[in-house]
Amino acid sequence: MDIATIIGVVLGFIVISGAIVVGGGWQMFIHLPSMAITIGGMLCATLIHFSLPQFLAIFSIVKKTILTKIPSQSELIQKMVNYAAINRRDGALALEQEIHSVNDSFFSKGLQMLVDGQDPEQILELMSMEIEHLQDRHSKGKKILEYMGAAAPAFGMIGTLIGLIQMLRNLDSPASIGSGMAVALLTTFYGALSANLIFLPLAGKLGFYSKAEATAMEMVTEGICSIARGENPTTVREKLQAFVCQSRREEVKANI
Repeated sequence: MDIATIIGVVLGFIVISGAIVVGGGWQMFIHLPSMAITIGGMLCATLIHFSLPQFLAIFSIVKKTILTKIPSQSELIQKMVNYAAINRRDGALALEQEIHSVNDSFFSKGLQMLVDGQDPEQILELMSMEIEHLQDRHSKGKKILEYMGAAAPAFGMIGTLIGLIQMLRNLDSPASIGSGMAVALLTTFYGALSANLIFLPLAGKLGFYSKAEATAMEMVTEGICSIARGENPTTVREKLQAFVCQSRREEVKANI
């Protein structure tokens, strides 16, 4: 679980809410019609822009930004080095018992293809195809969150225009202009808040996780293909360390 996302959102609302309460007049910031225009309009525009299945996938997209767990690079390299040693010593069939101990479905699928005796080119083609589709799915999810982040301030501005029109219609009552202007600006506040504290940060987090997950899958693919070619554990380790930045290579160096 990515606790940073939860902490960031909660603390963000606490800081902003605290500032509003300290400033006084917090009741003015709760206005259901303004919320309906901003959030409801944004959701309707998202539903128009994307298909229904894509729209309904919003919850799973948000869940992924919180619950995604990326395997550590050092753990991946060490496992691949161990599997390479087993393959060199006992053959690919000896790795069959290791499949059930791997929690990652992508990793276990690669090991199964290795045990089944598929050649490295076939393994690379199939696993690369899966990585490509994963990135495509994540890209679509990121686009949904980015669109919501752009639509929320836009509908906030629409709500502000509606409020201004209603306020200007009642210019014969100057005493109500101040409160009317405050209500009109609330939709802009709701739009900017939801976009910059929720949707755009979540889109950025999803992009980060997508890249990290794809890199981990590429490491698994390279390791499985190297083992299928019969390469020794040292070669497998050096190849996988190429995915790690230079400053961390000693830190994640696997034991042989």
